[in-house]
Amino acid sequence: MAPKLQLRTVKQVICGQMTSDGAGVKIRRLIGGHLIPDQDPFLLFDEFLSDDPDDYIGGFPNHPHRGFETVTYMLAGKMRHEDNHGNSGLLEAGSVQWMTAGKGVTHSEMPEQENGLMWGFQLWINLPAKSKMIPARYQDIPPHNIPEVRHPNGTIVRVIAGTFENVNGPVHGIDAEPLYLDARLCSNTWLEIPIPQTHSAFAYCYKGEVIISEKSIKKGELVSLGEGDLISVKANSVASEASLIIVAGKPFNEPIVRYGPFVMNSREEIQQAIHDAQNGLI
Repeated sequence: MAPKLQLRTVKQVICGQMTSDGAGVKIRRLIGGHLIPDQDPFLLFDEFLSDDPDDYIGGFPNHPHRGFETVTYMLAGKMRHEDNHGNSGLLEAGSVQWMTAGKGVTHSEMPEQENGLMWGFQLWINLPAKSKMIPARYQDIPPHNIPEVRHPNGTIVRVIAGTFENVNGPVHGIDAEPLYLDARLCSNTWLEIPIPQTHSAFAYCYKGEVIISEKSIKKGELVSLGEGDLISVKANSVASEASLIIVAGKPFNEPIVRYGPFVMNSREEIQQAIHDAQNGLI
């Protein structure tokens, strides 16, 4: 007889903090603020959402990274990426960039539009000590390369990383073995989403209202999830549609020392990162 699966509960509900980053880009910080400083292996989770160019036009000029990964997922708008290794790419609606900074990269992310809606998310994922100094690399994934699971009731799940209903996401070779899903539900529909027991997990409702493991979650709220095998998600019947991001990853259980754009395991490594950045070595 198969063991009974355990439903993950909602441990904490976070509305986030409105702040700014880069050259004045307005964001909602959900992980990385004082309410949830981090959730191993996740270091930061931001939403940027505005149709006012003054809120995003400054973008994110050149800045260095070392020791972790950045994941940018766009829902609307266009953002141009360039780095000091000669790489360049355009992030557009529905696309993903998974950047493994490793030992270091200096890059910029600038809007390629002067008006209209800019909407997306950025996630920071830690790297284990063994991978913090690997060469930087990118996985740039256009919208048409992200597979979708479609149910007869209208539910659509975009599989960015990990596996859902035997469909594998295009992202590969990530130490945290992540699950990253964008689930879109019609009114009064529901689905179950398996999550590996080994992983920590969170979900963010970005449209409408959902019920996650019997708790109502509104647009703009992030939930930290307890231990278990799966979550149950239902669109609230009063909403015409509900959408949420589900993210899970394997914790590394290592010391985390962070300073701005650097995340290492010791203060000495942070000091080395600062020295390297100041001397053009990142």
